[in-house]
Amino acid sequence: MKGNLLKLVSKLSRSKVEYELPIGAKLLPMNQYIGKNIKFSHTGNIHCIETGQKIKKSYNSGYSYEAFLSKAACDSCIVQPEKCHYHLGTCREPLWGEAHCMNPHILYLSVTSGLKVGITRKTQVPTRWIDQGAEQALAVLELPNRYAAGKVEVLFKNEFADKTQWRKMLSETAEAVDLKEVAGKTIKKYENKLIDYQVKVLDEKQVKIKFPIEQYPEKIKSIGFDKVPEIQGILHGIKGQYLYIGDFVLNIRKHQGYEVEFSS
Repeated sequence: MKGNLLKLVSKLSRSKVEYELPIGAKLLPMNQYIGKNIKFSHTGNIHCIETGQKIKKSYNSGYSYEAFLSKAACDSCIVQPEKCHYHLGTCREPLWGEAHCMNPHILYLSVTSGLKVGITRKTQVPTRWIDQGAEQALAVLELPNRYAAGKVEVLFKNEFADKTQWRKMLSETAEAVDLKEVAGKTIKKYENKLIDYQVKVLDEKQVKIKFPIEQYPEKIKSIGFDKVPEIQGILHGIKGQYLYIGDFVLNIRKHQGYEVEFSS
């Protein structure tokens, strides 16, 4: 099978994650290959995932440099939503902003490498949690748009990290946390400030996520097509956007737009 990679597509079925890998126009079910030998061969070609343009180097996980500078999906406010500037009339792509940012967002707590806070579009639950390698997650608050969610996330970042230590996330199973209890205490602490953002407090069940992993490696070592164009080995598992291949982990999202040949 040959084609350009896109990020892994996931589905949560009875707490277990099922993965598909987009290669060109096809979706390849990946859980079936766990415990088997697989091989990726990079052809040397990279294409921008937005324009299809052939490029020498990708930016922001799959974009050309021109797209990186012009597309709203690559703007700094995606990483720091509290800096959204749509209301100032300076959004790179207002229609994109309306479709992706001016709609309900969820503030959540999750356990990846440890306890963290994050936000995502309501329609991206639980995909966002899976992509981050979260083993537990809880939707805590619903907010009317990305900007409001970002402002509330800034409050919660006084209590929790907002980043995942990817090596730790990939190397072990995280300790269980009572997210309902933690969320309740945090909401109470900031309840006087939350009223400014049209917050809806949710009463959701804590979600447990089980990833298809046969074994964790002794040491996390990343691998990529820029240095190793042919990657082969036993697929030991999948977590977040990473494949455990042999003694290495391959970040699929980082290699969006790379043209590869896959075989098993």
